[in-house]
Amino acid sequence: MGLSSIRVFLVASMSLLQVAACTDVKIKKKNVSIGNVNMANSLFLLIGTYTTGGSDGIYVYRFDTVNGGSDYLSQSTSVENPSYLTLSKNNNRVYSVTENEDTSACANAFAFDRKTSVLDLENSTKTDGGAPCYINLDPTGKFVLTANYLGGTISVIRVEKDGTLSNDRDVIGFRQGPKQAYRRKSHLHTTVFSPDGKYLLATDLGKDRLYCFEVNEHAQKASELLSTTKLSVVDLEIGSGPRHLAFSPNGKHLYLLSELSGKVNVFDYHDGKIKEVQTLTADGFKGKGSADIHITPDGRFLYTSHRLKQDGVSIFSVSKTDGKLTKIGYQPTGVHPRNFIITPNGRMLLVANRDSNSIQVFSINQSTGMLTNMNKDIQIDKPVCLKFASVED
Repeated sequence: MGLSSIRVFLVASMSLLQVAACTDVKIKKKNVSIGNVNMANSLFLLIGTYTTGGSDGIYVYRFDTVNGGSDYLSQSTSVENPSYLTLSKNNNRVYSVTENEDTSACANAFAFDRKTSVLDLENSTKTDGGAPCYINLDPTGKFVLTANYLGGTISVIRVEKDGTLSNDRDVIGFRQGPKQAYRRKSHLHTTVFSPDGKYLLATDLGKDRLYCFEVNEHAQKASELLSTTKLSVVDLEIGSGPRHLAFSPNGKHLYLLSELSGKVNVFDYHDGKIKEVQTLTADGFKGKGSADIHITPDGRFLYTSHRLKQDGVSIFSVSKTDGKLTKIGYQPTGVHPRNFIITPNGRMLLVANRDSNSIQVFSINQSTGMLTNMNKDIQIDKPVCLKFASVED
């Protein structure tokens, strides 16, 4: 296990805290058109895939955020199952998981040359937890974290000054007390930092819980990042399977999508505390495969993706006054929609359909929030994660 350590916490239900934010992607104007893309409106689109079929790593496209066109640019060095990605603040580094179920599971560091659009694999480090399905960076950029689904753990890996991954890592596991004996094994699915960097929120799909850690912003070692003494826990509906989170742009509301129940929980958030104000069904078909959740940059509309029965995206309007949701529609998609992404300008929503080997591009009606298929699909084998990167600084 190298230099890693494993910490297992006995957890009891307490109050929760948290909020998270997105970093806006800047577009630098150039009046040049290449293929299907106008450079003035373009971003890089990075696509993570499963490599059990014809895919062989991470793919880079240029995407037009106005007309929905795309051009293929490059492919990363071969890496297994890069099913989730994250980027450094300057977009010059990309980190991915290798979502393998055995000891080959790892995190990977890539250099991203935005002038040539080339991704180069620099190094990899074991996660010491099976099936890592989510990866992100702490706000300082000094640590990479993975949520390990089968391992039921969180891995913290220190990032070297050159952007590569070190062997200094910490693995955090969870066990339950006697009163929680009915709960299943941990399956960690998401780790999200608050915008001020003071807290980390993690979803445990197996135990139907949200964990919240205090974060040491001055940490120099992986074992120093997350507090071992101040862990808060919230128990959710048994069998719900909490999966992904979205926060309102103003940071006042937290939205939680559960995979198995297909429900969205709406919470008020203030100064590290949450209060549930609404629960409603997102997946009316009971497919038990709800996947992802995102809100538009202006906070007016929220979307959730659903698999296994009547695959598609649920559409909600968001109340300006209290953040509560009203379901207003459902958009059918390709087969097995996983991660999806909304363009920074709020005009389009892209869906990765794993089993129909396509990325669909939908326009967002700015008045109603409804989706319209632009019929500009990107054909690619087993896409599962989508991320935007700026073309230039």
